[in-house]
Amino acid sequence: MNTQKHKILPVMMAPRPRPDDRFHLQPWHGLVLVAVCIIATIPAAFAATDPERASILEVLTRWMPLMLKGFIFNIVISVLAMAVGTISGAALGLGQISLNPFVRKFAWFVTQFFRNAPWLVLLFFAMFLLPFEFKIFGLTIPLPDWLKAIFGLSLPVMANVSEIVRGAVQSLPSGQWEAAESLAFSRNQVLWRIILPQCVKRMLPPWMNLYSILTMATVLASIVGVSEVMTLTGQILAAEGGRSDLLIPMYSFVLFLFFIYCYPIARWTVRLEKKFAVIT
Repeated sequence: MNTQKHKILPVMMAPRPRPDDRFHLQPWHGLVLVAVCIIATIPAAFAATDPERASILEVLTRWMPLMLKGFIFNIVISVLAMAVGTISGAALGLGQISLNPFVRKFAWFVTQFFRNAPWLVLLFFAMFLLPFEFKIFGLTIPLPDWLKAIFGLSLPVMANVSEIVRGAVQSLPSGQWEAAESLAFSRNQVLWRIILPQCVKRMLPPWMNLYSILTMATVLASIVGVSEVMTLTGQILAAEGGRSDLLIPMYSFVLFLFFIYCYPIARWTVRLEKKFAVIT
């Protein structure tokens, strides 16, 4: 009886995708999205309406300057929150790599706490726990809602920037530290003159991606009464008598504003990722 030996073949592993094979956003993806939004509003804009009421196109044109003003306020909130979060997050990230165990554990706890907390909860936390005004040497200084919103949105940004800094520093080869220490550099000199300058390229793409996420999250401020673009859009709809045919055109225009602002940032982020790709 003939016996045939069967060899156990190794499990076929899926080929690891090359960086060029990964999916990337292309300009035509954004154009398709914008076209869908515009096409969706065309039937409503030119549909027969009550002759006594203004058409949708007229309403959108009349209120467009106010909506643009509100959107600029969204950008201001995002820029200031990103600045505050970046400065505090960089300090927190350096605390995570500190040689002092107490500082390191405290920075790790603060980072994980705010990084895993919902953004809206942190926003409510800042709105209702911070005072409306405070006094310094008899001088009363008001604390407006938009300033509280900046502080509330900067908390999750701080935590994410802390992780970006920690990850970038720890991603560098240990030989960088050893070579610098062999030249009798102090730890601060190694960190500020050798390590951090090399980390900037690694931190820039995720930092820009975080800013895009923050910009889109600024609409959460509308829930707590900040007069940004979403709040103004709701007020415009109320001023127009709550017309249901205005919902899609108005909010599509808001979507379009965020898209034309955030999409170039996303494309730039992808380009920087390719430029500063770390080959291992």
